[in-house]
Amino acid sequence: MSDYKKGPIRIEGSVAPGFESVKALYVDQMQRSAEQNTQLCVYHRGERVVDLWASASGDQHFTADSVVNIFSSGKSLASIAMAWLVGKGLLAYDARVSAYWPEFVGGGKDDLTVADVLRHEGGMAAFPKALDPQDLRTESIKQNKVGELIEGLSLRFPEEDGRKREYHAVTRGWILNEIFRRADPASRTIGEFLRDDLRGPLGADVIMGVSEAELGRVSAVKLLPAGLLLRETFKPAFLGRKTMHGAWQLFGRLAKLLPAMRHSTMRKAPPPFRGMKRVESFNEAAVAMGETPSAAANASARGLAKVAAMMAAGGTFEGREYISREGWSALHDHPQRASMGFGGSNFTQGGVNLFTHQGPEASEIDQAFNNGRVGFYGWMGFGGSVFQWNPEQEIGFAFVPTALHVLDLFNERGEAYQAEVLRCIGK
Repeated sequence: MSDYKKGPIRIEGSVAPGFESVKALYVDQMQRSAEQNTQLCVYHRGERVVDLWASASGDQHFTADSVVNIFSSGKSLASIAMAWLVGKGLLAYDARVSAYWPEFVGGGKDDLTVADVLRHEGGMAAFPKALDPQDLRTESIKQNKVGELIEGLSLRFPEEDGRKREYHAVTRGWILNEIFRRADPASRTIGEFLRDDLRGPLGADVIMGVSEAELGRVSAVKLLPAGLLLRETFKPAFLGRKTMHGAWQLFGRLAKLLPAMRHSTMRKAPPPFRGMKRVESFNEAAVAMGETPSAAANASARGLAKVAAMMAAGGTFEGREYISREGWSALHDHPQRASMGFGGSNFTQGGVNLFTHQGPEASEIDQAFNNGRVGFYGWMGFGGSVFQWNPEQEIGFAFVPTALHVLDLFNERGEAYQAEVLRCIGK
């Protein structure tokens, strides 16, 4: 069971005029909710308008520049890397994976396209064995230790009529990394691309493969204790419940997700990493130092928000182009709505979700998933992180927590900040 400490709450940072209500909400959430360390950063029209960080346990080591595992929010970083290739004319979303990776054939893989993988329709949501974290080091990836495993796989889809979209929680990033390094003229991995083309030039802390020297900057993630979660979900909101949702709402949502879970190809899958027994294994140095783009990128909210601001501005920031207009447009093109087991996801061909308004006729799950973040592209991470951008309103948004709210299924505590930002700019 993870420890949960509440002590003197330290809240730092600032907001621009007009965004005071975002800070008020942040202060309230830090005082009321079951948080530990969090960062919230927002850009609007290229200017940083929200820059807040806090510790509910008085952790003096946690700052705005601490980096945290953002879990599936890293999927959007991988999508940006692939879009860079597209913009350079080195990759096409509608091309077969085998066009770049000739050994990627057999087992139903021959006709699989890059877009299929990005849209979670790649038929490889689970691998048949756990990977050694050492095989995920950059140098090991380049020796094809992961690629060789993937080459031998056969595609498997959920045991439902016609549904191909299944959440590739961890494996999508491993597959994309193999495609990326084969299409990149310098044979780099996605982690190396982020270092060379985003982190360095943009000055944004987004890391895929933490160096040994930087391990001390990583702030550990922790699951909320099961007992605390159980007590809080049964507490009415007016009595100061520390979680977003009550028990009956959660039970209703989980009941709707059970059919997809029963049909999932991941039901009997091994853990992603050899020896992994709990979520906190992601804090281990061996995992952090490897490249798992879908589940183990480490970043600060400042870094993510700056990347999101660049994406909100069409691939440029402060006069410099990071993603060509062609690559940027292709990334956002052709959103396709399909069930992924929890409502209707709306992934573009470049693998980012477009969040759209859901009216009263839509399911409660679809409304919760979308309505506070309408117009945003991107994704979110297990337990709470959000990394998204809104091109129409020119918003780059990032929320990074260390306390993992496993029952906040659609990261609605981050969505509350997104909704408040939209209110502040009058949209």
